Amino acid sequence: MAIEHGADAIGLVSAMPSGPGPIAEELIAEIARSVPASIGTFLLTCKQDVSSIIAQQQFVRVNTIQICDRLVEGGYDDLRNALPGVKLVQVIHVTGSESVDEAIAIAPFVDSILLDSGNQSLAIKELGGTGRVHDWRLSRRIRESINVPIFLAGGLNPENVARAIEEVRPFGVDVCSSLRPQGGLDRDLLVSFFEAIDKVTSNPNEAIVN
Repeated sequence: MAIEHGADAIGLVSAMPSGPGPIAEELIAEIARSVPASIGTFLLTCKQDVSSIIAQQQFVRVNTIQICDRLVEGGYDDLRNALPGVKLVQVIHVTGSESVDEAIAIAPFVDSILLDSGNQSLAIKELGGTGRVHDWRLSRRIRESINVPIFLAGGLNPENVARAIEEVRPFGVDVCSSLRPQGGLDRDLLVSFFEAIDKVTSNPNEAIVN
C-alpha cells in the first residue's frame, strides 16, 4: 500500500526498546524479497555493535541499514567491508546544538543522515516513532553543514509535512506513527500525506514509510 501511493522506500522495524511497528526478522526478510528492486528497503536496527548488525542484514537482506542508535563497537568501515553495496543511514536524534556537531562528525562515513526526535538518555530509549517534532532550525543547520542527503523524521503528518519541507529542504521525509492511528497503516492518511508533499514540489522528495 505504501509503494502504491508513492513511497520510494519502506522502513522495516526490527526489535526496538520502544515505539510502534516492530516486526519479526523473518517477516522483514519476506518483505525485502517481495518488493521491486527500485524500492529502498530500510532495516531499522537498535543494535550498537557491528557484528550484530552484520548478522541481521545477512539474514534479512535489505538494501539499506538505518542505525537508530550510536555505534559503540566497531565502525562504519567495518560495515562497508562486510556488506558491500548496502547503504548506511545514521539516525541523529536532534536534541540541541550538540546534534549538529554529531551529524557533521558522522556524515563523511555514511550515505545519508536521518534526523529524528528520539531520546537515547532515557531508561527505556526512544529511538523513533515518538510522534514529536524537533527544532527544524537545527535540522536546517545540519542540512546546510554536511554533504550527504538528509532525511527528516519526527512528528511529520499530513498537516505539517509541507511546512517541514519548505523550512528544512531535506532530500526526503520519513513517516511512521502519524499514519498508524490504530497500529496499522491508514490508507486515507497515507494519501493525504503524499498530497501534501505534492503541493510544495512537483518533484516529490523521497519518502520512507515505516
